[in-house]
Amino acid sequence: TSANPSCPSGQQARTFHASSAVPASNTARYPELAVVLPCCVPTGVIFCITDIQPGGSAPMHRTLIVDYVVVLSSEIVFSLDSGAEKTLKTGDFMVQRGANHAMHNRLQEPCRIMAVMVEAEKVVLADGKALEETAFGKRPE
Repeated sequence: TSANPSCPSGQQARTFHASSAVPASNTARYPELAVVLPCCVPTGVIFCITDIQPGGSAPMHRTLIVDYVVVLSSEIVFSLDSGAEKTLKTGDFMVQRGANHAMHNRLQEPCRIMAVMVEAEKVVLADGKALEETAFGKRPE
């Protein structure tokens, strides 16, 4: 696949597989994914690799998915809206579940991450308020 032109500044993403439902079909044809921002469709799953260039970042956002992220090379800083930060290095992994988060590459080399994203339920607070998605605009239907 080719790099995705719709990624946040300093990122290149390639989506390798996406399914609009789980369980996924083993016989359906793959859709063209090169121009789709790696984001899960409702009830779906997606597998992608993203290269975050030196100084690149993804702005603070929340998605209605569970992200399974593995750093394949270099390191990336994940930050939360609380100000907490965690640096993940090559081989480290993270499971991100509905938190408002951002990513930053503070090194002078690209960082490559692999992610599997699975549609999830909204985060519901103790007072019953459901948190909405805030990711890079509307996601595809």
